[in-house]
Amino acid sequence: MNAPAQRKSKLIDGWEVVVGMEVHAQVTSQAKLFSGASTAFGGEPNSHVSLVDAAMPGMLPVINAECVRQAVRTGLGLKAKINLKSVFDRKNYFYPDLPQGYQISQYKSPIVGEGEVVVDLVDGETVRVGIERLHLEQDAGKSLHDQHAAMSLVDLNRSGVALMEIVTKPDLRSAEEARAFLTKLRSMLRYLGTCDGDMEKGHLRADVNVSVRRQGEPLGTRCEIKNLNSIRFIGQAIEHEARRQIGVIEYGGTIEQETRLYDPDKGETRSMRNKEEAHDYRYFPDPDLLPLELTQAEVDELKASLPELPDEKRARFVRDCGLSAYEADVLVAERAAADYFEAVANGRDAKTAANWVINELFGRLNKEGKDIAASQVSEAQLGAILDLVAEGTISGKIAKDVFEIVWTEGGDPRAIVETRGLKQVTDLSALEKLVDDIIAKNPDKLGDAKTNPKAIGWFVGQVMKASGGKANPQAVSDLLKQRIGS
Repeated sequence: MNAPAQRKSKLIDGWEVVVGMEVHAQVTSQAKLFSGASTAFGGEPNSHVSLVDAAMPGMLPVINAECVRQAVRTGLGLKAKINLKSVFDRKNYFYPDLPQGYQISQYKSPIVGEGEVVVDLVDGETVRVGIERLHLEQDAGKSLHDQHAAMSLVDLNRSGVALMEIVTKPDLRSAEEARAFLTKLRSMLRYLGTCDGDMEKGHLRADVNVSVRRQGEPLGTRCEIKNLNSIRFIGQAIEHEARRQIGVIEYGGTIEQETRLYDPDKGETRSMRNKEEAHDYRYFPDPDLLPLELTQAEVDELKASLPELPDEKRARFVRDCGLSAYEADVLVAERAAADYFEAVANGRDAKTAANWVINELFGRLNKEGKDIAASQVSEAQLGAILDLVAEGTISGKIAKDVFEIVWTEGGDPRAIVETRGLKQVTDLSALEKLVDDIIAKNPDKLGDAKTNPKAIGWFVGQVMKASGGKANPQAVSDLLKQRIGS
């Protein structure tokens, strides 16, 4: 592994910001971590609750093997150490939507140990973010405070849903780095198929630890900002909290270790409670669950079945497809987008396919606020449009018109070109007439074109315009060169 380059200074008023994150990712699984209850989103309150989830007396947890496999896959994707033996603990604390009065989690012996995520920033800098651990735990339910005037209600549908808590080392140095890290991590989880990364549904959320220090000094006292479910809010919360701490210290105060919440409406953090330490939770091994033991053969089998991850796919797109680093970055950001591009590029010019996917398709999707799954032009339809251009049946301009028709009306691009008379004009006699007409109408520009070959482009544009974009541009250019004599 190459040594990381010297990091650029990212100071706020001379202070260095230090950030660590605890990311809670909901495991993609049909059933919960210790019960067979559904994990489907959006059910009626308390409709996806087993006796285990409700902590009824005598109910015992049974580990969901698929959740274990998903955690191992994630660990392998993070290039982390997989611990063949791990232990589930009880983390004791009271909360109204935690029926058992404790959370089954992992503490000293997590399923995944140290790993790393390499993050490329927009300025070209690369940041290596150490992963401290990944452990499995069950989610709590949800308290509803706006359903009744005098009391709070509890929905236990989420209670017992499997979470992977991914804890970073304090390696991030700005809000920008934190946003880039979580964006990269979410992309990796989606590629692996271990978490859908849907932050609006709460399937991916983060706690952020923020401290400040003068460069070269020891780490400062950190404050934890809880339950951030937006990458944008994470950046805003870090920026505000860092400036708050700097202000406190510069005015002679001290930072107290505490848990805070971020209010996006006011753009500020506020105190929630003093930060608990591990001993406050009275961790001890769960007596109802045996230690979790894996074999190296099981881990190796999961490793062999991993999909190609963003970094590897990006490198392949640059190496084998001739794409620029920027084009590859855009295409691999989401697995569905990369899959779409590869389907279009299969057997075709990859650069042309990338240009159409990034500019025409993504441009239209962004304009309408849709993601790739909602594209109204399929991979096969876009591929057919590119084939028509490559064959010389239609021009690039007409191809954009065909794309628009397919997007709004659907249909087979070849049939659309045929029935609507959109084929490119290649008949030399027809093109000669168009060329002669344009030359006759613009004698003043003729002299310039004879001395400046680039000026022929103006004539080409005029002929294309006169033909409604149907003229073959290369044939027009050749004819003009013959007529003008350049």
